[in-house]
Amino acid sequence: MMTSLTPGVAAAQQAPADVAAPADPVNLTELRREAEKAAKDLEAATKALEDRRAQIRESERKLSATLRELQKAEMAFAQIRQPLSDLVAFLYQQPAGGDAVGFLSGQADAGTLRNMATVTQLIAERDRILEDSSRLQKERERLAAEAQELRASNLLAEAQMGAEIETLRARSQKIVQSLTKALVKLGVKINKRGQPAAGCDPTRASSMSEFPNGLIPQAYLCPLQQRGNQLRGDAALAFISLNESYKRQFGRPMCVTDSYRSLAEQQSVYYTRPGLAAVPGRSNHGLGLAVDLCGGVERFRSAQFNWLETNGKKFGWIHPKWAYSSPFEPWHWEYDPKIGSLL
Repeated sequence: MMTSLTPGVAAAQQAPADVAAPADPVNLTELRREAEKAAKDLEAATKALEDRRAQIRESERKLSATLRELQKAEMAFAQIRQPLSDLVAFLYQQPAGGDAVGFLSGQADAGTLRNMATVTQLIAERDRILEDSSRLQKERERLAAEAQELRASNLLAEAQMGAEIETLRARSQKIVQSLTKALVKLGVKINKRGQPAAGCDPTRASSMSEFPNGLIPQAYLCPLQQRGNQLRGDAALAFISLNESYKRQFGRPMCVTDSYRSLAEQQSVYYTRPGLAAVPGRSNHGLGLAVDLCGGVERFRSAQFNWLETNGKKFGWIHPKWAYSSPFEPWHWEYDPKIGSLL
């Protein structure tokens, strides 16, 4: 049977609505959801920017390759065009008479006609090469203008996406700041810089798989209201919310004897309490997802145990099946991230 509410809590619940204290000083679950959504939005926008940059690099690479090919073609035409132009110019600069005079006087022989045909062919070839060169130059100018327009639009798009990312980053930081203030309000001890550990940011939980069991860096752990105890961010926020609900029910915070255990602490517990601790490196304590409780919870079927069993899942905390019998550990409770993510 659950114990009755303390007089202070009962009075608060019976007070008029306009002066009554809120049921929850802060809604950590909602703040956690907002922080996680902001982090996902930021991650998606950052990925979109990276994809966009990759597309820009690829399009500019192709454009540069095309421009290089055009430049090579122009150089090849220049090598043909120059001697041909020189030859045609030389023929034009010859003194009056020669083949042309013979041709005009009607005295041209076969050699004269061949020479005239050659000159005509050379001039036609020069004109064709000049026309092709002009076409290539126009194409190069078009592609250069296209490249300039592409770079300008890409820079604009990147600037817009960068601004969006900065806005999302600022929003994420603002939510984490609100979360920090809420934790301070709830009695989480602050560090020398006046803020809870950075590990209270629930979005860091997704990167916890990088660290081996029992070797989680301090910066990734969040302190609890119970001094000396800490968990990974999402588990800590859920536990603090659970603790607030527990306090309203029993008039006092939950009693915690153990939370996160480093690998060295796991080894110590394993050798001093054989049969009552997991093999070092395999304990959920080493993942920052488990607590050992006291204050009545450690007694199976006590009011505290029954209340926690009934209400823990509302916050993502469960008493694992194995702890009911093998070994029997009524004091051991774990945070289930899958359940927590649905809250």
